[in-house]
Amino acid sequence: MNQARRLWEAVEPLHAVVYFTPEPADAARALGVPGWWAGYFTGRLAPLGPIDAATASAVLYGFAPGRVAKALPGAWAHASPQDVLAARFDAVRAVLDRALPAGRDGLERLAALLETAVGACRFEGRALAAGWSGVPVPSDVVGRVWLAATVLREHRGDGHVLAGVHAGLRGLDAILTHVATGAITRESIQISRGWSDEEWRESHGRLVALGLLDRAGGLTGSGERVRREIEEATDRLAADPVTALGEAGVAEVVALATPLSRHLVDTGVIPVPNPIGAPRP
Repeated sequence: MNQARRLWEAVEPLHAVVYFTPEPADAARALGVPGWWAGYFTGRLAPLGPIDAATASAVLYGFAPGRVAKALPGAWAHASPQDVLAARFDAVRAVLDRALPAGRDGLERLAALLETAVGACRFEGRALAAGWSGVPVPSDVVGRVWLAATVLREHRGDGHVLAGVHAGLRGLDAILTHVATGAITRESIQISRGWSDEEWRESHGRLVALGLLDRAGGLTGSGERVRREIEEATDRLAADPVTALGEAGVAEVVALATPLSRHLVDTGVIPVPNPIGAPRP
């Protein structure tokens, strides 16, 4: 397996607890942020400041603009980005303190390795990762691991957006081609990203006209090539952290992170399959 993908699969669940556990949503609600999705958008985008819906939709790429507009910018009237960030870190610490297995002797080393990887990241065209890279590093090891994992996954995610845009795909187009690979289901991703049936049909028609999907929604030969190129580009654009760690460093991160991430999956903290497309490492 590609080294960049190995790194992502091993580490992603450590970040993704923020989406599948009650503590972050409860923390946002306690600030007065109205609704789960408002908590999601403010929590994920807080390092960028109180941005509006159009900017957020551009950064996030795969979300329906209508879903984003229901939350932003209105949610910022209830809580500042600084308050959202502080509450999010407190919630993540609570989640990982209860959800990680008891033996955590490797967390300090994992944090140091992930921070080395983050230090090698470049952020041209990667607004979300750049924003998270500017968040002050917490003093506690759990917070350090989560922040470093977050910067790395948003760095990879921003690269994935760049690859999709370069391939000529709109956000929903990228989703339909991903569904066509069988890695995720329409039912899970359409609901979570907020697209209507009409928008889905329009994207399907556009992709059929481009020769990327057939009328049944399957990938054509050209569609398979585009998906392969997107995934290869995503891995290539995530290469700087891998280079910084070296083969031995990546192997050490995988060895330290995989048991933790598997524990999160096996205990039901992170569902698999999921809308993120992250597997059990």
